[in-house]
Amino acid sequence: MHSTKKNLQILFEDNHIVVINKRSGDITQGDKTGDKPLSDVVKEYIKENENKPGNVYLGVVHRLDRPTSGIVIFAKTSKALERLNKALRDKKIDKTYWAVVNKIDIPVKQTLSHYLIKNPKNNKSNICQPTTQGAKHAILHYQILKKLNNFQLLKIELETGRHHQIRVQLSSIGCTIKGDLKYGAKRSNKDGSIHLHARKISFIHPVKKEPITLTAPVPNDVIWKACES
Repeated sequence: MHSTKKNLQILFEDNHIVVINKRSGDITQGDKTGDKPLSDVVKEYIKENENKPGNVYLGVVHRLDRPTSGIVIFAKTSKALERLNKALRDKKIDKTYWAVVNKIDIPVKQTLSHYLIKNPKNNKSNICQPTTQGAKHAILHYQILKKLNNFQLLKIELETGRHHQIRVQLSSIGCTIKGDLKYGAKRSNKDGSIHLHARKISFIHPVKKEPITLTAPVPNDVIWKACES
């Protein structure tokens, strides 16, 4: 793993894909804020690193919420993007998240199943009835990995990838993610992050067809480090 001049933490790179450990606060793709997205930083890195004249192709395979950290895959060719998009649709990319939540009494392992509706006005998702127009089914599995003094660490596996899914589903059972004011946390994190981290990903390489499993180190933060130890 090496770090570029651009502060990128690269977990894997070849001619077809580049996988980054995104910092909290970075946006994956351009949005209405006009802030510089991670995709542009990665493009600049590729241009510099590979001495590419002209425009650099980079496809965004999936996104992470701005305050979330962890693994993001980018495709360096349209062929790789097409194949990874298909793998994502066919649920062939396995993602594991870590979340630090308040310490309440919940089962050690559980599957959560809800219907969610996105409210674009406040960029939030809410739980709704299955019959609500535009409702999408959301399923995740969690397991308690570790208990700290005031928090607990959950490992989360997603079956569906809905807008703010982990944040809204956990908050519905009284588990708010540390720092996540939008979904019920009592106080924010100083840096505006939330303690949700895309920890691990497994997929088949879009061109070489080899299995790849990558793990992203947690942010440099006392609570995260206590979780990792």
